[in-house]
Amino acid sequence: IVAVVEGRGLARGEVGMASIDLKNPEVILSQFADNTTYAKVVTKLKILTPLEIIMSNTACDAGNTTKLFSLITEHFKNVTFTTVQRKYFNETKGLEYIEQLCASEFSTIFMEVQSKYYCLAAAAALLKYVEFIQNSVYAPKSLKVRFQGSEKTAMIDSSSAQNLELVINNRDSRNGHTLFGILNYTKTPGGSRRLRSNILEPLVDAETINTRLDCVQELLQDEELFFGLQAVISKFLDTEQLLSVLVQIPKQDTVKTAESKITNLIYLKHTLELVEPLKAALKSCNTPLLKAYCNSLEDTRFQIILGKITTVINDDTRYTKGCLSMRTQKCYAVKPNINEFLDIARRTYTEIVDDIAGMITQLAEKYNLPLKTSFSSARGFFIQMNVDCSTLPNGQLPSEFTKITKMKNTYSFTSADLIKMNERCQESLREIYHMTYLIVCKLLNEIYEHIHCLYKLSDIVSMLDMLLSFAHACTLSDYVRPEFTDTLAIKQGWHPILEKIAMEKPVSNNTYLTEGNNFVIITGPNMSGKSTYLKQIALCQIMAQIGSYVPAEYCSFRIAKQIFTRVGMDDDIETNASTFMKEMKEITYIIQNANEKSLIIIDELGRGTSAEEGIGICYAACEYLLNLKAFTLFATHFLELCHIDALYPNVENYHFEVQHMRSSAGNKEKIAYTYTLSKGYTEEKNYGLKAAEVSSLPSSVILDAKEITNHIAKQILHRQQSTPEMMKQRAVYHLAMRLVQTARNSRLDPDSLRIYLKGLKKKYEASCPAPRQNDEQQ
Repeated sequence: IVAVVEGRGLARGEVGMASIDLKNPEVILSQFADNTTYAKVVTKLKILTPLEIIMSNTACDAGNTTKLFSLITEHFKNVTFTTVQRKYFNETKGLEYIEQLCASEFSTIFMEVQSKYYCLAAAAALLKYVEFIQNSVYAPKSLKVRFQGSEKTAMIDSSSAQNLELVINNRDSRNGHTLFGILNYTKTPGGSRRLRSNILEPLVDAETINTRLDCVQELLQDEELFFGLQAVISKFLDTEQLLSVLVQIPKQDTVKTAESKITNLIYLKHTLELVEPLKAALKSCNTPLLKAYCNSLEDTRFQIILGKITTVINDDTRYTKGCLSMRTQKCYAVKPNINEFLDIARRTYTEIVDDIAGMITQLAEKYNLPLKTSFSSARGFFIQMNVDCSTLPNGQLPSEFTKITKMKNTYSFTSADLIKMNERCQESLREIYHMTYLIVCKLLNEIYEHIHCLYKLSDIVSMLDMLLSFAHACTLSDYVRPEFTDTLAIKQGWHPILEKIAMEKPVSNNTYLTEGNNFVIITGPNMSGKSTYLKQIALCQIMAQIGSYVPAEYCSFRIAKQIFTRVGMDDDIETNASTFMKEMKEITYIIQNANEKSLIIIDELGRGTSAEEGIGICYAACEYLLNLKAFTLFATHFLELCHIDALYPNVENYHFEVQHMRSSAGNKEKIAYTYTLSKGYTEEKNYGLKAAEVSSLPSSVILDAKEITNHIAKQILHRQQSTPEMMKQRAVYHLAMRLVQTARNSRLDPDSLRIYLKGLKKKYEASCPAPRQNDEQQ
């Protein structure tokens, strides 16, 4: 559930958000200044995927809804919207709530949020609302509260996340062919939630990323550690949800609340008993992060809580599958001799259960039928029998059996006596649960002060789960550890999702961008692999920034603070945007928000309008992006665009090669796609016509098209040529860039460095145009 509030008047654009997951007792506060497009708010909400959004009634009044409200309702069509009165968005109240509920370990939060009035106001409304709908209050000093600006993570806007298929496949949302799908080998719900949010918000701090990569490397090198950890982690239940239910104090006591509290205590015991095995699995590790986790598990509070639990609860009470066995576990959870009334109630319960079994045995003898006792949570105890009815006397069951149902060859039924017995059984259970509940509540009140260590535990478990998942994904294909420099260099990288779809390794390609060559234009015929290549680079960048290995032979990345994509050719009927308007909106968003630390991927631009205007818009957008230090990859069919490299030395042209094969049967040409990237722009002419020939267009239309194309091509032949002066400038620029890069990053010894520099000199001389005769005379 998320509460959103926006400043009014001069403070418009300052947005406060507070969110709490009802399955994970952690309040996340954030406040940031956003521009009029509210991109950050929408992105953050997309990552949180709320079930319900709360806003103040002043923002949603019919007639003068705020822009933020209309934007959110537009983007989140199937999310419940609740409006609460503006008075509940009260920052002083919010601070009081946080002081009262925040666990002491996380109390540094006060310094961060004291002056962040909007997120405090959102927190006040949120917590009030949760108490109201849940009909329960949170135990004092029991919540984890953290403040999350949008500085520590890279920003991937929601349309890029969709284009790159990070967590949802565009064709079929149930399909696992997404980045999340290929990396998700997590064993716990917490681990998979963590992986999802990391993919949508990758890290930007190289140190943290390398710490994670060290862990993954150790897990890959030490098989024993890998399997040992995996075995322990997979036994954990949903720790966050467990915590969430533990810290809620219900306002009324019902049988249901009693039963769930008892269940949770059993889960808690199960979880705490896994701390020791987890510590043992981490004992021998060497990387700083795993060592730190191992030390956190030394926390004495785990043993204190477990000690308190074992004074009251039986040692062999544990989490089991199956409703009857779990019911028995709950009944006998509390040790005998703590409450004599409880012991009496239990004896009664045992007697009733024995009576039921006895009664069914008697019935079996009486009618000479193979009856057996069964149990389901809905029906309680009932009778089951595996036999064909035709063998029964006059083809049906005796009249005292009622509520008969049949599944294949199994009959289920009950009798009036059994129903009465079941009611007595339920009655005694209620008594047992009630008395156990009182004991459990007393125990929980003693535990609350130590509960913070469980937040640490759930954090450790989800993180280890994610790192194990990365290591697991590496073992299935040859990924390599990324380095972080100021260069984007990928040697023989491939598309990780395509590999899963194709079941074999796709054709791999190189990528190289530096500060001096930060703009790459990619051309090539339709279906030659441009879009796949662009997406693959963005996916590899994200994988590197979440601490995973990357599908390549070698790779180095420059950390991207933002990742933008402009991909795809669809119109959007919902927001009334034609193909062209949608392109313009996306490129505007990129131009407004990009900075020198961005990675920008543009797959065709200016397609939805006439060719001249399209080229004009492309050219202008390229010139704007060229001046940024951002890394940009631009795929286009406008070959005119390739000549921009004559003016700007930081532009590189690449193309995807195709080969022409003559088919033996006739004189028809076939195109073979190599999917390999080469320098320069594509030599292919009129590949649109070739693609059209393959489709079943009538041949008369195609011949006509060829004629017209040739006619137009003749008119546009006088293209611009590079002058020798330009070529010289370009060569000087490239030499300078290489020297700067060598000075910064070189690890060569003096002799190799001399050889490398001589090579650079030769290259420079070769690329300088030879002076003409008359120049020399002058």
